[in-house]
Amino acid sequence: MRPFEVVSPFQPAGDQGEAIAALAAGIRAGDKYQTLQGVTGSGKTFTMAKIIEAVQMPTLIVSHNKTLAAQLYREFKGFFPHNAVEYFVSYYDYYQPEAYVASRDLYIEKDASIHDEIERMRLSATRSLMERRDVIIVATVSCIYGLATPEIYKKMTATFARGDRIDVEGLMRRFVELQYELNDAVLERGRFRRRGDTLEIYTAYLEEAYRVDLDWDKVERIRRYDPVSGKFLDDLDRAMIYPAKQFVMPAEMIRGALGSINDELAERYEFLKNSGKNLEAERLKTRVEYDIEMLTEMGYCPGIENYSAPLAGRKPGEAPDTLIDYLPAGKGGRGGHLTFIDESHVTLPQIGAMYAGDRSRKQSLVDYGFRLPCALDNRPLRYDEFAERLNETVFVSATPGAAETGQSARVVQQLIRPTGLLDPEIEVRPADGQMEDIYSEVRQRIKKGERSLILTLTKKMAEDLTDYLSGLGLKVRYIHSEVETIERVEILTSLRAGDFDVLVGINLLREGIDLPEVSFIAILDADKIGFLRSLTSLVQIIGRAARNAAGKVIMYADRRSDAMEAAIRETNRRRDIQTAYNMEHGITPATVKKAIASILERHNEEDQDAAAAAVEVLKRSYNVLIPAERQKLVRALEAEMLEHAKNLEFEKAAAIRDEIERIRGIGAK
Repeated sequence: MRPFEVVSPFQPAGDQGEAIAALAAGIRAGDKYQTLQGVTGSGKTFTMAKIIEAVQMPTLIVSHNKTLAAQLYREFKGFFPHNAVEYFVSYYDYYQPEAYVASRDLYIEKDASIHDEIERMRLSATRSLMERRDVIIVATVSCIYGLATPEIYKKMTATFARGDRIDVEGLMRRFVELQYELNDAVLERGRFRRRGDTLEIYTAYLEEAYRVDLDWDKVERIRRYDPVSGKFLDDLDRAMIYPAKQFVMPAEMIRGALGSINDELAERYEFLKNSGKNLEAERLKTRVEYDIEMLTEMGYCPGIENYSAPLAGRKPGEAPDTLIDYLPAGKGGRGGHLTFIDESHVTLPQIGAMYAGDRSRKQSLVDYGFRLPCALDNRPLRYDEFAERLNETVFVSATPGAAETGQSARVVQQLIRPTGLLDPEIEVRPADGQMEDIYSEVRQRIKKGERSLILTLTKKMAEDLTDYLSGLGLKVRYIHSEVETIERVEILTSLRAGDFDVLVGINLLREGIDLPEVSFIAILDADKIGFLRSLTSLVQIIGRAARNAAGKVIMYADRRSDAMEAAIRETNRRRDIQTAYNMEHGITPATVKKAIASILERHNEEDQDAAAAAVEVLKRSYNVLIPAERQKLVRALEAEMLEHAKNLEFEKAAAIRDEIERIRGIGAK
């Protein structure tokens, strides 16, 4: 195994070194759970990277959404250029799960658009785990959904070496078993072809293809090449081809499972008949018999994952194998793996909620004869099953909850920012006269060239407050859930650029974007009980002002709630520690200097403008009032959306998706 090695011009600063040492020691000692409580801007990602370097363990990093996972993936790719850093998220650009709405007698067929590049990256992740230990997987909660068992996946390979004598036709049949498609005309990912004494296969998990030169049945040469340019990259002694899909089964296992599927069908058919559900019984019989015929003839059927339990030989209720089962098991750094749960205060509840929602939807399909009960076992892990599969785990959050800290052997705090920035000052002021007070505070920031955020509890209040402040001569905008993705990005960019001075919103935490120009945050109705004014939310909101040396937060309330008191105590505690550290080391806090263009995912401001302009050109090229023209425009925009998603530019892809939905709505009117 190549050792994990962080490549960076920076060294641990502030209290990063202490956090790295303490957490690495706990991992080596076999402590299952630890927590890294790091304030915003303290370099938690760098700390995670240095821990991986210290303990030298294969690592899973779980994030709660694709966008943050993509950001982490790019950062870790930069930190570990010599190791395998992989990306494992849901590969659907669009996904409508199979469902039945009994109240409306409405059956919704599964509909999905699979993103080719993300599917390749998922397959690359499982392949890397098969071949090496220096692997870091950045994943979303997609990692708790079922895959083929690792043992079966490893057996489902085609291996050949230079000098081997092979059965060429047999090898081609093996490729088909691995879900590769024979296509002599076009070589695309997941396909293979034979031309005379040359066999070519474009694997589903690499960006390169293999060319095998044959002398009758002897392998003369194996080369890896770029399928686009045709340029040969290197000669190989041997090649191992992994499956083109992550759910694969040997033909003999499929044949062996057909009996149990038939038995389950007979039992369920009888049960529905005896329950007076004749329609449901016949519906189920027709569907399952068709699937069995497909499995017998083709070794595959649409929705094969719904038969994953009998195909894999699992008992009813038994947990499926997932990505976590591909990671090595062990303890205390002895052959096991390490897990980081990023933004754990959000990610853990998300993981815990996945099972119940999936179960409810599938139960309806089973009850009404659309699926066999074994479909219930094609599911995500329950939280307890997820926890059982973890080795040493570190929860990472600025605001960890009791679920994290209560089970952690230690909670390591990382409170010092490399820039010396302090947590902001906090004041509580009465709600009476708050508008005049906010106006005064904002005017002071405008004179200094700084920006302000105002947080409300409702969309209506955000809009009304924007109108009110605008009427007072302030340059102000608002953001809430009805503002489309691309416009949100443009608004935030404009705020940083100084095109306006005040941004009004409800939950600005979800944007995931740093705003170092913001020095003042006003929290209205700070004493109200609820999610948006909980301790976690308040601490996260306060952190928004921690990128500016002059950061200040004012809570407007008629009383001090428990959440307010706790948030103020915690912020003041951190501020005291940070101040003492700065005085001891002679550090003067400095506002973060960050290029305005970096607010976007990947490209600079000109790239964003060019992307938006390209969409506008497409829109002007078609008449949306003519149905045929409208469909052409939708297809063109979908192609643009897929291209952005391929480059992990999910904000841009989502913006085009919103535009597609708007255009489709024109035809529905």
